[in-house]
Amino acid sequence: MKQRMLGRSGLQVSAIGLGCMGMSQAYGTRDDAESKATLLRALELGVTFLDTADAYGGGENERLVGSMIRDRRHEVVLATKFGILRAADGTPIGVNGSPDYARHACDASLQRLGIEQIDLYYLHRVDPQVPIEDSVGAMSELVRAGKVRHLGLSEASADTIRRAHAVHPITALQSEYSLWNREPERDVLPTLRELGIGFVPFSPLGRGFLSGSVTTTENLPADDFRRTLPRFQGDDLQKNLTLVRTLDTLAAKKGCTTSQLSLAWILAKGDDLVPIPGTKRRTYLESNAASADIDLTAADVAELDAAFPMGAASGARYPASLGAMVDAKREPK
Repeated sequence: MKQRMLGRSGLQVSAIGLGCMGMSQAYGTRDDAESKATLLRALELGVTFLDTADAYGGGENERLVGSMIRDRRHEVVLATKFGILRAADGTPIGVNGSPDYARHACDASLQRLGIEQIDLYYLHRVDPQVPIEDSVGAMSELVRAGKVRHLGLSEASADTIRRAHAVHPITALQSEYSLWNREPERDVLPTLRELGIGFVPFSPLGRGFLSGSVTTTENLPADDFRRTLPRFQGDDLQKNLTLVRTLDTLAAKKGCTTSQLSLAWILAKGDDLVPIPGTKRRTYLESNAASADIDLTAADVAELDAAFPMGAASGARYPASLGAMVDAKREPK
């Protein structure tokens, strides 16, 4: 697997990472045996940039990932996150970016993961009640204590990124970015490049939509998170399906799948982008990893840009309750 540097931080990671959330929540029934096999296969393929969070599965995802990497810790760049609060049933109910909580959350994650140091520690969502300077200040203490190597933010606005970076160098921003969500190109991505911060797109396949595997929510498990997302509903769903049909035509021209073309497009957008497609199955992992070997020409990228202009997807990314947790000045309508 090819390697990339996250901004000017010196942190080198696999060009494609692995988002582990779906192994423990959001996308149907858990299958720990297959998830563990997927994690091991990822390491075999050189996909060594692994992403988890304390909110995923109420901490169970960290335990799962930690159990598989402890004996191979030197091979892995491990990222985890803190700040999202969940109810007993897993529903997000708020955020907490306070200094005390940052310290407590880090210690708890280290214990669940069974490791001594986190490679990349993100604030999962910006807490509007806590100045970002205070949140990042506490996170910087974790670096000085040797518990964390690098700091990151998730779904933060350009202004917040600047303020955070002034307190302590931010290594990476994690936000949703894909052919059907190009909003970060407005001001976030230019800010990251100005400051030398890497960009880690999550949901680079539009939560599976760009794979062409979802044509109706009726076939999704009853507890599948996508049943709640506006882009997967009613008229918005039908409009978005036309985008996938266009993508399918373009992928056929390149001799790859729609998922592979979508990931190759992100990789072609700059060496500072490292997508982390999520999966709990080896077959999808192998297909995603192969995207790193697909070279797109400038004409290919231009064709995809034209087919998927900013704002092309119909519907909001999140229902209102979750959308309110995103720190952004410009959210797509």
